[in-house]
Amino acid sequence: MRKLSEFDLIEQVGSKYALVVAVANRARQLNQGATPLVETKSDNPVAIALEEIAAGKLKVEFEQENEEET
Repeated sequence: MRKLSEFDLIEQVGSKYALVVAVANRARQLNQGATPLVETKSDNPVAIALEEIAAGKLKVEFEQENEEET
């Protein structure tokens, strides 16, 4: 596994909060039996999810809620 820079990952995703949510969701999927999208030596689902994002195999999209004033 190559060294991952948290700054590069945050830049790819858009925010550190979105990165944390995306990694947690993907790690949960991997724990439930999903196939990794990258070749890795790691068995840690969090590390695998980070590698997938770094490799561009996992795209993170999030919707912003529009707050309406009443």
